Amino acid sequence: MSAEDNKAIARRYWEEVWSTGNVAMVDEIVAPESLFHSGGSINTRDNEARKQGTTRWRTWVPDLRTTIDDIFAEGDKVVVRWTTRGTHRGNIAIGGMTIPPTGKQISYVGMDIFHFRGGKIVELWRNWDRLGLLEQLGMVPPAE
Repeated sequence: MSAEDNKAIARRYWEEVWSTGNVAMVDEIVAPESLFHSGGSINTRDNEARKQGTTRWRTWVPDLRTTIDDIFAEGDKVVVRWTTRGTHRGNIAIGGMTIPPTGKQISYVGMDIFHFRGGKIVELWRNWDRLGLLEQLGMVPPAE
């Protein structure tokens, strides 16, 4: 697969899986034995866990939409810088806390590095602004 083909798959991951909630796409674009890293705290090889994670976020933020701000590819890796927005409508479980619905508009940013093999995502590294989200939800005071 070309770098452009891999970019198209990375776009589908955000636009179809996350922004529309079409978790059935996970099996089509993510290898079943893939590895996912997020902030050093999650390492999973299970596509069902990925589907459940997306579904949970879309329950917490039903109008969740992600915009791809930048996308770059070289060889078998794609980097996506993204912004997610929506309205906090459900209990969010994050960092060992459960945050009840606030009705607040939220916006947070992140970056993914996708590794591809055979037209599927085999590894993903994600870093995103958890602190910024917690500030918006009133769980921590804003940084000065």
